[in-house]
Amino acid sequence: MKKQETKLIQLYTPEGEALMADRDAIAWSEYPRPQMERESYLCLNGIWDFAVSEHGETVDFGERIRVPFVPESVLSGIGRRMPKGGMLCYRRTFSLPDGFMKGRVILHVGAADQIARVVVNGTRMGVHRGGYEPFSFDVTDVLADENTLEIFVTDELESRVLPYGKQCERRGGMWYTPISGIWQTVWLESVPEEYIRSLTFKTDANGAELTVETSGKCKDGEVVLVCDGEDLFLPVKNGRARIDVKDPILWSPENPHLYRVAVRIGEDVVRSYFALRTLEVREVGGTKRLCLNGEPYFFHGLLDQGYFSDGIFLPASPSGYENDILTAKKLGFNMLRKHIKVEPALFYYACDRLGMVVFQDMVNNGDYSFFRDTALPTVGIKRLSDKRMHRDADTRRAFLEGMEQTVRLLSHHPCVCYWTIFNEGWGQFDHAVAYKRLRELDDTRFIDSTSGWFSPLRKKDTCTDVESLHVYFKPVKVKVEDKPIVLSEFGGYSYRVAEHISNLTRNYGYKSFCDKDSLEDALEHLYLHEVLPAIEMGLCAAVYTQLSDVEDETNGLLTYDRRVEKVSAERMQSISQALFATFFKKN
Repeated sequence: MKKQETKLIQLYTPEGEALMADRDAIAWSEYPRPQMERESYLCLNGIWDFAVSEHGETVDFGERIRVPFVPESVLSGIGRRMPKGGMLCYRRTFSLPDGFMKGRVILHVGAADQIARVVVNGTRMGVHRGGYEPFSFDVTDVLADENTLEIFVTDELESRVLPYGKQCERRGGMWYTPISGIWQTVWLESVPEEYIRSLTFKTDANGAELTVETSGKCKDGEVVLVCDGEDLFLPVKNGRARIDVKDPILWSPENPHLYRVAVRIGEDVVRSYFALRTLEVREVGGTKRLCLNGEPYFFHGLLDQGYFSDGIFLPASPSGYENDILTAKKLGFNMLRKHIKVEPALFYYACDRLGMVVFQDMVNNGDYSFFRDTALPTVGIKRLSDKRMHRDADTRRAFLEGMEQTVRLLSHHPCVCYWTIFNEGWGQFDHAVAYKRLRELDDTRFIDSTSGWFSPLRKKDTCTDVESLHVYFKPVKVKVEDKPIVLSEFGGYSYRVAEHISNLTRNYGYKSFCDKDSLEDALEHLYLHEVLPAIEMGLCAAVYTQLSDVEDETNGLLTYDRRVEKVSAERMQSISQALFATFFKKN
């Protein structure tokens, strides 16, 4: 489908405006991995040398870029589109602080889009493929008093290979500006010769099973649980420990309680946390319900694309995430559907701490077809066999690998309660295979295999946990199903706030309103006359489109620059209270 691209007006968030006022400021200096924190930490964000090599020519580092912002963003100091297939070249020097090295030194890159080659002091450390997950290299043996770090990143934006999400070479409508290069924190840590590689907590209502992976033979140690102001010491034997909690407090959006721990194996000590909560499908009064901590729960949510007007793939600081989460809670929501994007760990940590459920999408690859993925479902053709869709073996393999990486990366976070595998047919293939693989990886969370449409011809599909619906352009109507019903997208009402619009000539939304009052009236009618009655029929979750405007889209409850709330908290809270009252009366 051809799209005519138009120039966007540059908008700044309040945090972005402050950052731009200090050209030498180091952004995102916060510790980037709160689920496994060590005392050693050296942030390498800041101003780097930068160059673009389009045809493999000799690199002349003639520009400067602020890492970790992508060069397409204004916060990077570059602010222009990168050539497709070009090599983005990053360089900086660093020295280790006195006493920093106590064994091995690990270089971490939070994420780079999409293929990154790392060189330290002229020695190639390795290559990473994939734009959404962290990677690291042991650089100990090549370090000197002064060190040169170079990272070379290429991005072909090839839909058939690596997951790419909503990036599009010709952005417009529901497709957004493509990004490239480093987009998360670059940092160093020092670890002992034998160290903890990872921690895994599998929790229930009473405690957690801890599994520790180490780099060497030493697998015994202890875990210290901080509970009610007291330290409880428990042994770790052969990399495993059971942590039972007296009088356990279960995690929920209303009470996001976290248990803090420290794990010691040999000379290595890391701090971490876990939370206790349960998820299951139960039949209540003849209707299937999604249950949190043993009780039916209504997940009242917003679609969250994770885009920002000045940083594109990142807010100017982690507080941008916190502000979004707290604003959503203020408006009465308890869930965000993270849409076709995986965020830095600090986003999920903020949801863990502040009490916001996350419905997490996998990042799609494969081709998008307007006829198949939009036109057919719009006229009601939403049940098709997907066994023969996207038959390319490399495409399927890359998606499944990306799905596995996402689960391993996010399974630590209690806020993540729900996985979405395929969205509206984009890149979809044999959902039964994907569901079974995901269930093997994680048997604790809800799984939505086919969000929106392209579920099987047969009604009773055992390879999804929910009946997932997208409803635009017509009233919300549901009927009782043999699974919990999730309205995983709806609404999308557009209201353009003057001086806070990215695209002055084009607009994307599903119904337009000219002022705040008319938008609020429409939202109230939508929720109270369409969504609320659906609760009686088994509706367990609803995801309104969307949290914020994004480029052409002006259907957010916040403007793209996060400066204007288009709706009042009082009115939105009144709507949420009506939904919850109806749900809990029914259940």
